[in-house]
Amino acid sequence: MKLQGTMQINDKGHLEIGGCDTVELAENFGTPLYVLDEQYFRQNCRRYYRAFTEKYDGVVLYAAKTLLTLAVCRMVDEEGLSLDVVSGGELYTAKKARFPMERVYFHGNNKSAAELKLALDYKVGRVMVDNPHELQMLDRLAGEAGVQAKIMLRLTPGVEAHTHEYIKTGQIDSKFGMVIENGQAMEIIKRALALEHIRLTGLHCHIGSQIFELQSYAHAAEVMLGFAAEVRRETGWQPEEMNFGGGMGIYYTAADEPQSVSKFADTLAQAVKNLAPQYGLAAPKVLVEPGRSVSGPAGTTLYTVGAVKSIPGIRTYVAVDGGMGDNPRPALYQSRYEALLANRAAQQPQEMVSIAGKCCESGDMLIWDIDLPAPAPGDILAVSSTGAYNYSMSMNYNRLPRPAMVLVKDGAADIIVARETYDDLIRNDVVPERFNEGRVAKIAGAGR
Repeated sequence: MKLQGTMQINDKGHLEIGGCDTVELAENFGTPLYVLDEQYFRQNCRRYYRAFTEKYDGVVLYAAKTLLTLAVCRMVDEEGLSLDVVSGGELYTAKKARFPMERVYFHGNNKSAAELKLALDYKVGRVMVDNPHELQMLDRLAGEAGVQAKIMLRLTPGVEAHTHEYIKTGQIDSKFGMVIENGQAMEIIKRALALEHIRLTGLHCHIGSQIFELQSYAHAAEVMLGFAAEVRRETGWQPEEMNFGGGMGIYYTAADEPQSVSKFADTLAQAVKNLAPQYGLAAPKVLVEPGRSVSGPAGTTLYTVGAVKSIPGIRTYVAVDGGMGDNPRPALYQSRYEALLANRAAQQPQEMVSIAGKCCESGDMLIWDIDLPAPAPGDILAVSSTGAYNYSMSMNYNRLPRPAMVLVKDGAADIIVARETYDDLIRNDVVPERFNEGRVAKIAGAGR
């Protein structure tokens, strides 16, 4: 496993993150356990801030959907980034964390009236409008509130980045945004400009996730600016700002070759700067929305090894105390990860095994075919690059409680998400009163 951030192997031969021995973390906080490297998370925020904001006066929005907690909100704010939220729940979390609402951008392809009202009440910086239905609803709600909503319109530019089918979003056939090619985008822009309670500030696109080819962003800039020039010719309006989404790929396995944030910024911002005058436009402010590339590498998940099952000549299954409940990505996307035995981190691999989760699903496999020292019950398995989407997508399948999360830095570990209990699992369950009445009657009948 590639050591990232503050990871190192200490003199006990244990994996250490943020100055904390991961074996001790497992003993003190239990497993499965999400471990977030604070220094690395902040370092990734700073890379983006330096590359886009300091160098190009751009705006960096942290994509909350990848990993959001109250503590994460506080760190993002302290590092000077804005926030991209996609639901009322994420918006509420940001508010509770006292995140500056003027730096919040509200996304989503099917926002409810209640969510839009919340956004207006909170005075978010921008609403990223996805479709005509939302546009009309927001105009009505803003009118009722006596305000003018600042919006950006999400468009689909027809740029297909080379990534997994489920995380491609810039192509024409997508549930997100209005298509440029067939005239839908032009139509919604004209509608927005005509509405009294809407102020259109810019355009947005997002071409996908886990992208390594930076020219995809340069191509998206060309398409978006070319379209903006058409809009200006037809309406006289041009975007003050242009949001190109996120999607920068990160290291999960040796097959991945991430690009640097500075190279990403130079490729995109220079493309916008150079192309804008060619299309007769003032260069718009560049916005980006990194998420995975901030939180992903900073996260590690610790598990305890349980049963080890060998099928001679076929495979050895190593079962751990978590799985698709805390990381559904392998089942959803066939995502691949690296791992090591944290309590024997200095030992060389001895055999190829496969890491199985504990859910009652054959598809609950965290890692197929990984070389490790021969695992034994009680070993601590550390899976790297689990900071993005793992906690966000976690669930209670099989009524498994969600894991705790600790933030580690300078040898200290702080709980930022408490481990769920069995009582948490039934907190919202309700038994109809008539069930209780029936039980009383049954008991009374049995006594006769």
